[in-house]
Amino acid sequence: MAADGARVRTASGGRGRVTITDIARRAGVSVPTVSRVVNGRSDVSPGTRARVEELLRRYGYRKRAVSPGRRAALIDLVFNDLDSPWAVEIIRGVEEVAHAAGAGTVVSAIHGRSGDARQWMRNLRARACDGVVLVTSALDPVLHQELRILGVPLVVVDPAGSPALDVPTVGAANRSGGMAATEHLLALGHRRIGLVTGPPRLLCSRARLDGYRAALEGAGIGVDESLIVPGDFRHESGFAGCDALLDLSAPPTAVFAASDQMALGAIEALRRRGLRVPQDMSVVGFDDLPEVRWSAPPLTTVRQPLADMGKVAARTVLRLTRDERPDSPRVELGTELILRSSTAPPPGSAALSR
Repeated sequence: MAADGARVRTASGGRGRVTITDIARRAGVSVPTVSRVVNGRSDVSPGTRARVEELLRRYGYRKRAVSPGRRAALIDLVFNDLDSPWAVEIIRGVEEVAHAAGAGTVVSAIHGRSGDARQWMRNLRARACDGVVLVTSALDPVLHQELRILGVPLVVVDPAGSPALDVPTVGAANRSGGMAATEHLLALGHRRIGLVTGPPRLLCSRARLDGYRAALEGAGIGVDESLIVPGDFRHESGFAGCDALLDLSAPPTAVFAASDQMALGAIEALRRRGLRVPQDMSVVGFDDLPEVRWSAPPLTTVRQPLADMGKVAARTVLRLTRDERPDSPRVELGTELILRSSTAPPPGSAALSR
């Protein structure tokens, strides 16, 4: 309902709360021009400013409220999917920082579908979000532009593809982590090392593959493409990937799975074939999720600081809501190889027989 009692038809064709787009259409100016007026920018001509301000008053447009001392009242934390334990670790990190800052957190999943992403954007506008942390997802350029127009800052964790230059990112040292996992298996004496990859659209997946390749090449071992099988970070793909490796005429003696969930799936595939870990085959994961220290056997893995990644992303988006520059536009946190009981020298090796 407008301030004078008249209903407003929005740009989307429905009736409801007036938007910046509606004001821009009535004023005959661009949406960024209205945004500049709303945010008190000086780079608008006096005549245009007066016309836009009159329409803002007429239709009762209200800028998102920000309480004194609480510049970031609400953070939207957006995942492609929420069916992975690592999502919980990132949520934990974001929530810890948001809570300390007096901010709330809204968690959403867009499932990689454009319709879900548009619905999320509609919900975001309705709840007057102050900042967005996007995890392992690619945001449609149109939606990204709308965030810019609304003045809502964005930070991406583990980006899918290359984000815009003005979007800060937070990730882990995935390439060095992939190298560390592969070099550990090489040091144990393995020479045929299988890899179950992550989704190729994700930069972190490609970096772990690059680390695997670099470690083999550094050891003077040619990369056998038949030992690289696709996965999607989930248990089922780890199971299927390990099965495919075992069906090779010359199976590997060790498997590096690019996520802990896939590593657990690989261990189950080995168990169903009557093979033991690590006596018959070694397995290494990536993430260091809480449950893998209790797996049978406890999993050797590469720890990426998921909760810390969430904390850095939340701190960064809070700085942006205060119009402060981030400490760094590209943050890469270190990874660490965690040795447990799922790796050993290959069967029949001298090291194993000692």
